[in-house]
Amino acid sequence: MSAIFPKWTNWLPLIIGVGAALSGGAMTVGVWYYFTPKYTRDGYQPVQPVPFSHKVHAGELGLDCRYCHNGVEKSWFSNLPGASTCMNCHSTVLKDDPRLAIVRQSAATGKPIPWVQIHLVPDYVYFNHSVHVSRGISCVECHGRVDQMDEVREAKPLSMSFCLDCHRDPAAHIRPPDKITDLGWKWSSDPQKNEQLQIQNGTKMVHDWKVQSLENCSTCHR
Repeated sequence: MSAIFPKWTNWLPLIIGVGAALSGGAMTVGVWYYFTPKYTRDGYQPVQPVPFSHKVHAGELGLDCRYCHNGVEKSWFSNLPGASTCMNCHSTVLKDDPRLAIVRQSAATGKPIPWVQIHLVPDYVYFNHSVHVSRGISCVECHGRVDQMDEVREAKPLSMSFCLDCHRDPAAHIRPPDKITDLGWKWSSDPQKNEQLQIQNGTKMVHDWKVQSLENCSTCHR
């Protein structure tokens, strides 16, 4: 048999086994790393049943985020507005526009508008909007410049590392409570000075407001 199969073929099972193990390990690592929200959901932008432009409403018209998402300061969940909120304006503004037919129907029947949720975290992750908003964390930190988006998309990865980066250094993200929904607000128009003021004032606010930089597992996984 040695004349037919050279001696090195005796190592073939081991070589194949090691190769399979390495390939399987590489695939596992790849899936573990790249199948995270940072890569699978960043930029997610579904088609909504009503063409609502945040750029027009929050940007050009200057509506405060809390006018529509009025539960964000007292609830873990940032609620979606009911049709009655929309009709406060659109009963007179563009009241016959065909694009708002679903809104008018919802207001008349009480059937909710079937909005498609954009910003999602896994069921095993607990996030409380009111805790963050009441402690000076702006909407822009997690949702990006929504006031510049015609159609809202997921602008930040909302991954575990993304959350931990903020928890480990809240002073770099915190701001005065009255600037929470002013998404373009800065301490200074000069980038270098703005960074200095952010560190200086952010550190003071974290201390004065007793902001806890929680990193233990039970903070988010309950």
